[in-house]
Amino acid sequence: MPDNAKSSQQYLSANHAQSTEIGLEWDQDNQQWWEWYMSLAENESDAGEKPRIDLPEPMPHPTPDRATLAQELSQPFHLSQTQVEYFRCHGYIKLKSVLSPGALTLLRQELAAMFQQQSDQLGHRFGSLEMMWEQNQLVRAFVFSTRLARLAAELLDVAAVRLYHDNGLSKQPGCGRTPWHYDGHHFPIATQNVCTVWIPLQEIPDSMGPLGFAQGLDVVELVEDIPFNKFDTSYDRRVNERLRDRGIEVDLGPFELGEVSFHHNLSFHTAGPNRTTTPRMVLATTYFEDGARVIDAPHMVNGDWRRFMPGVEPGQVINTPLNPVLFSQ
Repeated sequence: MPDNAKSSQQYLSANHAQSTEIGLEWDQDNQQWWEWYMSLAENESDAGEKPRIDLPEPMPHPTPDRATLAQELSQPFHLSQTQVEYFRCHGYIKLKSVLSPGALTLLRQELAAMFQQQSDQLGHRFGSLEMMWEQNQLVRAFVFSTRLARLAAELLDVAAVRLYHDNGLSKQPGCGRTPWHYDGHHFPIATQNVCTVWIPLQEIPDSMGPLGFAQGLDVVELVEDIPFNKFDTSYDRRVNERLRDRGIEVDLGPFELGEVSFHHNLSFHTAGPNRTTTPRMVLATTYFEDGARVIDAPHMVNGDWRRFMPGVEPGQVINTPLNPVLFSQ
């Protein structure tokens, strides 16, 4: 086992720590999954010692009332054919002004309060909250937004999309990189027609660690021979080297407030460290084509998937009450 395995191994259960295989299903909660997964990213050895950039708290904007917000979240956002073609070629697209500053102010305040309840545990961690829509009506309004679900369906060119799960993400000040990955390795869904919308709840400058994308859906084929290692950072490092050696363009640009990204199941992506004093907060929601099944052999990289699709077994069609159809043509 490599010398740096300890930092990753400490987050694994005894069953996973004793085997190099990933075939066993994950047996802890999703926050523990993120603790383990973030430990697989290459970071500069002195990253934790560097001074952080002092950013002001995100400026609040006038917030909409319930009716105005509902109207915003239900109105279509019109895509051009050029934008659709860009997504299908590159595997992702960043769209400006999809959501209003006021709506995002409301959502940031709500998620900040939810994360505050576990602030004593966060430290420099990558905080994660899932399935928030079950209990929180404001989060539900965003997760069930027909504007966002329609965009996913149109980009994927499918008739209807279901919800996989929501994900509130808080990359705390000092938290390091998110390792290179593609969601097809993470989601136990037997179709490539899967799309995640990534909604920043504040502007994300370079120093805060914006989501970055390797351009091209064929990138997954360029790195498919690199073995995944659950104990160290070798996979992240070798993918990064391969992308560099092959001259693959990587979009690491900042996000404006109101700008969101959609990325395909095969899109390779990463995110930089948060070198600021402000948490980088995001709502991510994943959609998949109606009629899809669970893969035949879920594994540890799929995380707490049974929480997101209760009662569905490998090979079965996903149609639980927690995976409703959110848009149909």
